Amino acid sequence: MFRPGSASPHGEARDPLDTLIGAADRALRTLFAPARTDRNPDLPAEDPETLGEAERRRSAGLMRVNHAGEISAQGLYHGQALFSRSAATRAFLEQAAREEGDHLAWCEARLTELGSHPSRLNPLWYLGSLAIGAATAALGDGISLGFVTETERQVEGHLAGHLERLPAGDRRSRRILEVMKSDEAAHGHGARARGGTALPGPVPGLMRGISRIMTSAAYWI
Repeated sequence: MFRPGSASPHGEARDPLDTLIGAADRALRTLFAPARTDRNPDLPAEDPETLGEAERRRSAGLMRVNHAGEISAQGLYHGQALFSRSAATRAFLEQAAREEGDHLAWCEARLTELGSHPSRLNPLWYLGSLAIGAATAALGDGISLGFVTETERQVEGHLAGHLERLPAGDRRSRRILEVMKSDEAAHGHGARARGGTALPGPVPGLMRGISRIMTSAAYWI
């Protein structure tokens, strides 16, 4: 098994202590520091009277789910990058994680605007996804990138569903999800172009089942 900090098949070596300290720092920042971004999704202005209380609660629940999904994405990409076999794969995963970090910041800011809060189960989502990411990466870059491709395909479908469920007047949340959906598609295409392999038949179904559990819990908690 390839271990973090060991020499890669291409001769690259990483210091194991530095690698693990970096992983811990990323986890703590993701879970406990305010998310930050320099990328602006060009949000439309909002009329405070546009959303009624019930609509605001619905938007908040949906954006809480999306925020939890971005926490999970950070864990997944961090775990995959930690065990990636090549520097090129690791660079792709780390760049994707940075772009997912933009999504995290947008969802977090929108939750604040809606007077709501992130999922209280975020540490569980992060750590579970970190473990899944590390496990897939340990199987090789092809499987790891294939997992990214399938994950992003499912996330695109999930975002499309949320765009249909958002209140018609919530233009700010809608714009955020539209930009996120475009980014997710790019990540999936990029992973496939870099050699992502198709996953065994039962795996996508298992992934959908886990996603349903997370989204159902995050909407309320």
